[in-house]
Amino acid sequence: MSGVVLCIGGLDSSGGAGVLRDSATVHALGGTARVAVTAVTAQSDRAVTAVHAIPPKVVADQIDIAGAVSAVKIGMLGTAGIVEAVAAAFPRAPCVLDPVLMSSSGHMLLDDLGVTALLDRLLPKVDLLTPNVPELAALARRLCVPEDDPRACVERLLQRGCGAVLVKGGHAEGLSSVDHLYRRDVPVVAFGAPRIDASLRGTGCRLASAIAGHIAQGARLVDAVALAKQHVHGAFVLASGAPKPQPGT
Repeated sequence: MSGVVLCIGGLDSSGGAGVLRDSATVHALGGTARVAVTAVTAQSDRAVTAVHAIPPKVVADQIDIAGAVSAVKIGMLGTAGIVEAVAAAFPRAPCVLDPVLMSSSGHMLLDDLGVTALLDRLLPKVDLLTPNVPELAALARRLCVPEDDPRACVERLLQRGCGAVLVKGGHAEGLSSVDHLYRRDVPVVAFGAPRIDASLRGTGCRLASAIAGHIAQGARLVDAVALAKQHVHGAFVLASGAPKPQPGT
């Protein structure tokens, strides 16, 4: 099943994020996507106007019918019941979890009980968690560690069974966007790219699904993250209208 990624998440009606964006990313990298939809949403770049959660059993049935896959990418889950269903039906494959807690417009996409279930039931099954800075702060509050100490939150997440944590730097400051990969008992690895003056929704979906796509094709975690970072940077370059850099320049 090399190259087959199961994308679990919400259906964004605009196509900017969620499983539609995941599928497009996996296909762009030469893989095959299968999906398990957790919610149907009505949204645009400006707002989320409606969210309809899929019954947990239907989510589990979608995962089951997808069969064998070589990687899993999880995004929006919505409710504790869906988190529990995903954890119970989880396929045996490397998993990248993008902890979607709220939309870019501020709409909450996972309730409090859902966050608790994610940490208790799903996190120990995850090979890579990909929070941005606000998501890491929200997880720190839930884990009762200081929000201004990202390393402490990462250590707690690793202690609770997560295989690795990639803290994304898109919301931080500086001329470069730098993501940091934390794993147990090995040095932190940094992945940087110049910031591009462009607006692009669904970057978390693009990055996590690109990582899963590369893992599904046999890449090691560090290589998969590096290649995915390049993919997202290329999307920002295209969105800005700037000329795409040529190899070797």
